[in-house]
Amino acid sequence: MKKVLDRINRNRYFLLFIVLFAYAQSIDSRIRERTELNAYTFTPDAAIGTLISVCILFIVLIFFTRRWQKSDIFSTTELLKIFSSSLISYLLIMQTISLAIAFIFDNIERNFNREIVTLTTFSYLLDGFIYGSFFLAYNYYNKNKRNQEQLVKYNKALSESRINQLKTQLNPHFLFNNLNVLDQLIEEDKYKASDFLNEFADIYRFVLQTSDKKTIPISEELTFATQYFNLIRHKYGNSYQLIIENENCNGAIVPLSLQLLIENAVQHNLGTEKNPVCIKILTNNNNISISNNLIPKRNTKPASGRALNNLKEQYKLLTNIPIEIQKSDKIFSVIIPIIYKIQKQ
Repeated sequence: MKKVLDRINRNRYFLLFIVLFAYAQSIDSRIRERTELNAYTFTPDAAIGTLISVCILFIVLIFFTRRWQKSDIFSTTELLKIFSSSLISYLLIMQTISLAIAFIFDNIERNFNREIVTLTTFSYLLDGFIYGSFFLAYNYYNKNKRNQEQLVKYNKALSESRINQLKTQLNPHFLFNNLNVLDQLIEEDKYKASDFLNEFADIYRFVLQTSDKKTIPISEELTFATQYFNLIRHKYGNSYQLIIENENCNGAIVPLSLQLLIENAVQHNLGTEKNPVCIKILTNNNNISISNNLIPKRNTKPASGRALNNLKEQYKLLTNIPIEIQKSDKIFSVIIPIIYKIQKQ
């Protein structure tokens, strides 16, 4: 009983539509038959009778749908088979009920003669076609809606899986590069190496904490970028400089985005005390711009661009606004969209 009530509650608007349509149909039929309006025109007895027969039709449709519909994918052949079989079965059931009622009240000749059977057959078929169409349209609409919801959930799960996969590629990249720096510092200055190691431990703890997050607040990423840049200064001093012009701290960003772009600027440019590489981070209401002057290193391997492509892929999975890359003879810049809410689900 509880399941029936829950089902009625879930489909209450459709059932209300059927009730109102049946009532309007009964009023229209009486007006056309009697060409007058009176209290009898608006009595609900005919509508109640229609609703009872419609419930029988719906039960028949549900039976054949469950029996013959093999998948949630729309099939014209299955639809025609279900609809035609349901109409025929509905007609036979209703005529059988009419015959049983006529037999019980001993008026078969009056209420079940050829003329009456012809008229009721046409009426049942017409009602079956109308209300059956309503039911099938509503049924396939719900199935399509459920399929769309499942597809959205699947795509969301796929996106999250892909993001996690991309993050697992970045974390070893971050660790490997900084261990190389540590190795060089150990040879050059063990005290600097010790300081670097302590700061690196704190920073890597942040990396691990954010590894399962799709986005983090911009303020947190800016703080992390500043801490990361302090690591760079352990090795390079003032050969690389960081300027942050922070107009807006609202919104979110993919974790390690700024760190990755700072690292990218250091790896591909040769800064000196006299001619430093200046990395500038500028935020506004819509995006964050990370730019640096170009002082290309000589005799280096061509950049694979794997880390930057990785970052672009993460943003594709989270927002419809792509990362922009701009390059001139003197300036390289990357413009990252600020994420206020996840646009792709």
